[in-house]
Amino acid sequence: MFGLLKETPVSGKASTLIQSPSEKLFDFIGTDLIVNYPRWSPEVKELEKLTDGPIREGTLCRQVRVDQGNRSESTFKVNVFNSGTRICFKGVSNPYRCDYVIESVSETSSRITFIFELLDLEMHIKPFEKLVRVAIQGGTETTVKNIKKLIEAELSGSA
Repeated sequence: MFGLLKETPVSGKASTLIQSPSEKLFDFIGTDLIVNYPRWSPEVKELEKLTDGPIREGTLCRQVRVDQGNRSESTFKVNVFNSGTRICFKGVSNPYRCDYVIESVSETSSRITFIFELLDLEMHIKPFEKLVRVAIQGGTETTVKNIKKLIEAELSGSA
């Protein structure tokens, strides 16, 4: 009635500079999502593409994750696929959004910004919202560090 029931997402955001051209970084995250997502997010134990063809807007995927000992399964849909600049996917079975934004800084470096949003908290989790927020922020920071480490190692030939 007075905005009291409005849900705001619990989110985390992290950004880092990566020594990689933006197109290569986008290919690593977007085009090669099925191969690389479990590499930068080791919590992903299973990942399968449910639609035919290359990763693009509308692609559906199923993942099984184990986060802090808790197993979860979800389906997500790629809802933004802007080659070279952005891939965003949103949970179909669970209310979350992962957004990877890539900005070219120079011919050899890019900035990646990763935003994870938990769009709705289950009622029994609401008392722990602060802890969830801290965990999500930590997860976004780890994600960008992992992507940076993997792609820079790959580009230097030491992967």
